[in-house]
Amino acid sequence: MTASVAPGPLEVLGAWRPAPVADVLVVVAAVGYGLLARRADRWPWRRSLAGGLALAVAVVVLDGPVAVYGDLLFWVHMIAHLSLIMVVPVLVAWARPLALLRSAGPGGGRRWAQVLDSRAVRLVTFPLLTLAVYAVVVVLTHLTGFQQIAVEHPVVRGAETALYVVAGYLLFAPLIGDDAEPRRMPYLLRFVVLALAMGVDTLTGVVLMLTGTVLAPGYAAAHPGWGPGALADQGVAGAVMWWGGDGLMMLLLLVVVIRWGRAPAAEQGLGSFLEGVRRSTVLGQAGDRNADIDAAGIDLDGIDVDDDEAALVAYNQRLAALHGRPPRGEGGR
Repeated sequence: MTASVAPGPLEVLGAWRPAPVADVLVVVAAVGYGLLARRADRWPWRRSLAGGLALAVAVVVLDGPVAVYGDLLFWVHMIAHLSLIMVVPVLVAWARPLALLRSAGPGGGRRWAQVLDSRAVRLVTFPLLTLAVYAVVVVLTHLTGFQQIAVEHPVVRGAETALYVVAGYLLFAPLIGDDAEPRRMPYLLRFVVLALAMGVDTLTGVVLMLTGTVLAPGYAAAHPGWGPGALADQGVAGAVMWWGGDGLMMLLLLVVVIRWGRAPAAEQGLGSFLEGVRRSTVLGQAGDRNADIDAAGIDLDGIDVDDDEAALVAYNQRLAALHGRPPRGEGGR
């Protein structure tokens, strides 16, 4: 691997090595998911396919050429990072393992539903918290001396792998997979969180590209004679993080926008809080809601603020009530 001649395509594709711990976990995950899918009532094949693809990507990253050459070149290892923190978690989110546990988990779906709907789980999956965890993981593992420690200690490298997958899944599961049923995030909030996460990737990539010192000298020590220099290698790794991370995030943003447009009308709102603010702004709904209903003579619950005609009528009736005049159509002409 340290020869001065660059390997050919066949040599690269044939570069594989076992990762015993990861391989065992992949097999356990595949068997467990398969058994639960068989127990579930008409479990969609698309979700099983997404789960299989997630495990396949993990095997390629942890056993295949990405793992072998990722020990020599930082930019190749950055491909592993993006795969483990974005690609694998998104595919797992589409496989919806939590929904599968609700449906066919050991001990009954009701038992798992109680666990997954607990206050602790709600806290761990709170969007702003998961975004913060994602940002901390990405920044601290790339812009500090963490990579040098990971090069020197295989145990830290293994922990890094688990950390990426967990942080990525916590972020993307409620945004992409709807695996947080029965509570679902508003699509606007999903879009905003993904956009902020993309900013984290951009910042990290740009800083790596502009840094004038080698952050992980361990790569330089094992560097092949045919590859770029250590500092150039780090710059390419930053470009991979920037362009690769942003490209994947843009695809996810596009998915959210498409699903937002196709969602039922009841799910296209801005969330209960933002919808309340919007209704209050459009209809003038005050804190004492019942008083407004009595004064205006209409039920604001029945008004669709996206219906221009209905919203205009409600607004005019409320103004008339506030000024002590009967609204138009009821003796006010």
